[in-house]
Amino acid sequence: MQNINRLTSCAVLLILSLWPITPTLAINKPEVMLAKVFRPSVDVSHYWISEKLDGVRARWDGQQLISRGGTLLNAPEWFTQNFPKTILDGELWIARGEYQQTVSIVRKQQPHLGWKKIKFMIFDLPDHGGYFSDRVSMMQQMANQSPSPYLKFIDQFQVASREQLMQHLQIITAQGGEGLMLHHKKGLYHSGRSLDLLKLKPFSDAEAIVTGYRPGKGQFTGKMGALQVKAADGKAFFIGSGFSHQERDTPPPIGSTISYRYQGFTDSGIPRFAVFLRIRDEPE
Repeated sequence: MQNINRLTSCAVLLILSLWPITPTLAINKPEVMLAKVFRPSVDVSHYWISEKLDGVRARWDGQQLISRGGTLLNAPEWFTQNFPKTILDGELWIARGEYQQTVSIVRKQQPHLGWKKIKFMIFDLPDHGGYFSDRVSMMQQMANQSPSPYLKFIDQFQVASREQLMQHLQIITAQGGEGLMLHHKKGLYHSGRSLDLLKLKPFSDAEAIVTGYRPGKGQFTGKMGALQVKAADGKAFFIGSGFSHQERDTPPPIGSTISYRYQGFTDSGIPRFAVFLRIRDEPE
């Protein structure tokens, strides 16, 4: 337990050292469109499909990059110099499985060469005003005309059946992808969650706040055994699997936000078979 107390103190120091002291807030927090979870009753022929990228959500307002929470992202001028004046919605992304590296690069307060690894992957045009099919056509035109090596547009495709959709999901996840996004062909862009935008993953996931630790036993004696967390609905529970040995030595700091996956809920509303995925320490 003495080791756990030491871990707690170290974790507090770690979160203070990791988080920017004076984040630069944008004038306006972007009103972004958010996805609901895919349901089997959905007619997939009415949707455009794309890969779900696990990057850092960002808005290009025509002059600057802004995080979903309204923080200015300090990209170098050479990164954005050939971006259009059009407002763009997308993900700052390196590659599958590189979320933590992406966060490490974009959250720094000064521009640096690490941005050379990143692409701004565009999936929507918030100010276009037309149906999503119209926005897809416009994005395809912009992709052909863009001179920027750092600005890319996510491929959009269609399927005729749920069976084809699930085949694509299996292929994407087998290659290390996270899942799929579905945009309704006649959907208009608006803020908040909507059935016009759906996400499809092979498992459910959510976020929670770290509130404490449970000491390990056996091979994990002297290390963190499980995280105590609080979900968005206020329910508290423990997550004891999914951690590397290094993460058990230096667990996610108290107060940090983590992502976890699960399979349904218990009768008391606690996520079943919760597994730690990663710290969500991207800029708010």
